[in-house]
Amino acid sequence: IADKILSDGQLRDSILAAADVRTRAVVLFADMRGFTGISERLTPQEVVPLLNEYFSLLTEVTFQHDGTVFHMAGDCLMVGFGVPLEQPDGPERAVRTAQEMLVRFAGLAQTWKARHEIETGLGIGINEGDVIAGNVGSALYMNYTIIGDTVNVASRLSQRARAGEVLFSRAVKRSLDARGFDTGALELPPITLRGRTNPIDIYCVPREKRLTLCSDIGMPA
Repeated sequence: IADKILSDGQLRDSILAAADVRTRAVVLFADMRGFTGISERLTPQEVVPLLNEYFSLLTEVTFQHDGTVFHMAGDCLMVGFGVPLEQPDGPERAVRTAQEMLVRFAGLAQTWKARHEIETGLGIGINEGDVIAGNVGSALYMNYTIIGDTVNVASRLSQRARAGEVLFSRAVKRSLDARGFDTGALELPPITLRGRTNPIDIYCVPREKRLTLCSDIGMPA
């Protein structure tokens, strides 16, 4: 992505400029389940290598699907599709990224269980909508990132997702349907997310369909 930005003068200038840009994007949050308990049981010297393994795996999967890593903190990773580079198939990329993350992290979790006798899992939330992309920070430290309600909803969905589960919004489902990408998603009862007044419609990919999608991308189930 950096090479593409550097080779495109207009794109480079827009990113380096102070002005914020409003654009449409797909936002994915991945959040580890049980990380607080793990941190309590293990020493910092043991936790840091686990986090490095965790983020190495998730970022590798993200880059394979041409996603952009915008933020990582604690045990949470934020990924964007369609920003800074336009990706009409962003929703499909996000779903496939999520599926591969779940499959590969399940294997890593088994290794951790054998090594440290700990139980953990991965929950993922995906949302699509308008975001503000720009440089946020101060004169001493600046970070190119995305903000907005779309980002907040994706974060809340990842927090609500159970281990091994992907939750996504109606906006994502609508885009997938429009492109003929069938996930076999189950519609769940609307939920009211923390910080929001009105409930939103959410969807979840059932276990058997998750296995099918993983097979489609060449990953073991």
